[in-house]
Amino acid sequence: MCGVAMRNERNRELFERACKVIPGGVNSPVRAFKSVGANPIFIEKAKGAVLTDADGNRYIDYCLSWGPMILGHANKAVLDEVRKVMGRGTSYGIPTPLETALAEMIVEAVDSIEKVRLVSSGTEAVMTAIRLARGVTGRDNIVKFAGCYHGHVDHVLVQAGSGLTTLGTPSSPGVPADFARHTLLAPYNDLAAAEKLFEEHGSSIAAVILEPVAGNMGVVCGTKAFLKGLRALCDKYGSLLIFDEVITGFRVGYGCVQKMVGVRADLTTLGKIIGGGFPIGAIGGRADVMRHLSPEGAVYQAGTLSGNPVCVAAGIATLRQLKERNPYPHLEAMTLRLCTEIAAIFKAKGIAHTINRIGSMFTVFFGAEAVTDYASALKCDTGRYAAYFRQMLEAGVYLPPSQFEANFLSTAHTEGQIEKTAAAVRRIDV
Repeated sequence: MCGVAMRNERNRELFERACKVIPGGVNSPVRAFKSVGANPIFIEKAKGAVLTDADGNRYIDYCLSWGPMILGHANKAVLDEVRKVMGRGTSYGIPTPLETALAEMIVEAVDSIEKVRLVSSGTEAVMTAIRLARGVTGRDNIVKFAGCYHGHVDHVLVQAGSGLTTLGTPSSPGVPADFARHTLLAPYNDLAAAEKLFEEHGSSIAAVILEPVAGNMGVVCGTKAFLKGLRALCDKYGSLLIFDEVITGFRVGYGCVQKMVGVRADLTTLGKIIGGGFPIGAIGGRADVMRHLSPEGAVYQAGTLSGNPVCVAAGIATLRQLKERNPYPHLEAMTLRLCTEIAAIFKAKGIAHTINRIGSMFTVFFGAEAVTDYASALKCDTGRYAAYFRQMLEAGVYLPPSQFEANFLSTAHTEGQIEKTAAAVRRIDV
């Protein structure tokens, strides 16, 4: 694994072939490895914490399909349950008992969630949450924070301007400016900026949406004062508070981050881990808000594959293991050990860095400044990260192919793999 020169012939052939029929050769942009100056690898199989690519190269995986594989790849209990369900059929478009069982597990685990609607992706969950908030309040505007990613929904695919706060402008062609103007932007962890937005637009704000721990500008934790302040603002102005916990839900603990920080969201979006590696999403929240979703209410939402039995079965098997085993203290201890070792190695090498961590997710930023929001994240040395990524890949360690993403650990990672990773970091020259 580590120290063996990578073979790349088959990976190159597969990328060239993919580029002929898939835009950019990939089905999600970050997979193209453009920001790290490399060509993508193509995975043939995965087991535990190890990926194997088309050339037979093996990697210790710290991306874990962008977070959901908290039990590692090809977990036996999850696969056993999936095979059992698949043998009975894969999709019906009719309710199944499994949907209710997963919803009950989520409601039991998250204090702020009284009812749940299952969907097929985190993006779809966010889209539904925003529509629901607008339908319930009769207002059009939403507040989001620079650096928080909520999927490729038109209304939240916007970027901040040069000032502290600004009206949204589209950050992708194809997003109508008229959509984006209903999205008000503020810097993350800046309560004063949010207060100013509410003072100016409070009567038109349907909801505030944010990641309580951001995962797409790298790991950046919302401060308790910031999150509690947003709760107070929403209460004062009659707006809804939406926590996007697609990444953090069941990742840092059994439930959501909001329990750790003592802030209850009105609506919560989930995904990733609740599907055990299969595509799923969910929106949950207060019963008096959720009842406005059709067919109980007038806010329309539908999906042919919502509550798909295979995805739901994988989610139930995953959550059951997390609840019974409570691996979170061990995961956090292993993650802390790895981050501590990386920090010590970089300090000895004189490499300016900062590491943000919560539970079993972390980001290594190359720069001496603390990263507390999107502006400070953008100051880090992305060129140095690209070199770090390439050298770690050569050493048999797969990291997220972007500076602005989170690393994750799973219950399948071993002490030996942590040490091999640290040994690879010792050999890098960036």
